[in-house]
Amino acid sequence: MPARRRPQADLAHAYAVILAGGSGTRFWPLSRRDRPKQLLRLFGSETLLEQTVQRLDGLIPSERIYVFTSRRIHRAVERLLSQVPRRQIIAEPAPRNTAPAIGLAAHEIFRRDREGLMVVLPSDHLIQKRGAFQRAVRAACRWATVEGRSVTLGIRPTRPETGYGYIRLGKLVVSGEPKIFSVEKFTEKPSSSAARRYVASGRTLWNAGMFVWRASTLLHHLQRFEPAMARGLERIASAGGIHNRRALAQEFPHLKKISIDYALMEKIPQVFAVAADIGWNDVGSWAVVYDLTRKDARANARPAQSLALDATGNMMVSSGKFIAAVDVHDLVIVETPDALLVTTRAECQNVGRAVQQLERRGWHKLL
Repeated sequence: MPARRRPQADLAHAYAVILAGGSGTRFWPLSRRDRPKQLLRLFGSETLLEQTVQRLDGLIPSERIYVFTSRRIHRAVERLLSQVPRRQIIAEPAPRNTAPAIGLAAHEIFRRDREGLMVVLPSDHLIQKRGAFQRAVRAACRWATVEGRSVTLGIRPTRPETGYGYIRLGKLVVSGEPKIFSVEKFTEKPSSSAARRYVASGRTLWNAGMFVWRASTLLHHLQRFEPAMARGLERIASAGGIHNRRALAQEFPHLKKISIDYALMEKIPQVFAVAADIGWNDVGSWAVVYDLTRKDARANARPAQSLALDATGNMMVSSGKFIAAVDVHDLVIVETPDALLVTTRAECQNVGRAVQQLERRGWHKLL
């Protein structure tokens, strides 16, 4: 692995907090409990998690990167991210959504650096414009150095998507590039008519789940808006924080299960948004992978060792078997050694229903 470039001086107090605990089902049968989306190689030879860390090269050094994941995939994450100190890859004792993990990270960063800035990033998104991403993070960090400010990276919407959260923009506060706005309101997963209005207004961004603030700011907001969680996190921190596994195991599973959006972002003052054009996609289904994958002359996204005869618009994934598609159209075909998925691109977001049925019927070896 090539040596990582050092960050610039304006990010001397920036720390990355990468959230890698998800266990999504929409990429079954390729994704499993032991191999969720962030551990898949959907675009190239590296996993989405590895790509997340690599985007920070030259921005935030490895010794200031924290990764929060689940116990189930903790060892796999350690193997993938050999450049990140092992003590900074934390296995959450129980899934509690994003707010408790971010609060735990805030305590650790504040302990290390009273001026520490947290850059919170999902690990299962695709970002194709690395330079623009780094410029957006740098701008967010500069703005968030003022105590009390919170910054989110928002994405310019390209369609009236109902599956995303929206950020309604207020006053322009930084007119350069990227632009920074005050935030008036967060709205989660609107109706189709509302989504159309939001996009047409030109005053909204998609909420991509990327946030920047001082660790001290985050801790203050938790004390005010989630006092019970704040007390639990303080007990963990006073016992050694992320490095005391016993305290973590005793306290963390009892913390409120809630996302940072609902816990804080919809309530706190002084929230700002960087309008980021970073080639972002949350990669929510096989249909999205199809859209982002190179295709043959008949619009099939398929491996080299496959055959498509009078077949168009298909997504074909194989773990080794040869796939021949004859006179079929707009399908998703995913083959693994123990399972085969066949659905349509239009309905592939419902793959989770199959996973639910497998769980109900006790076919856990397929999960």
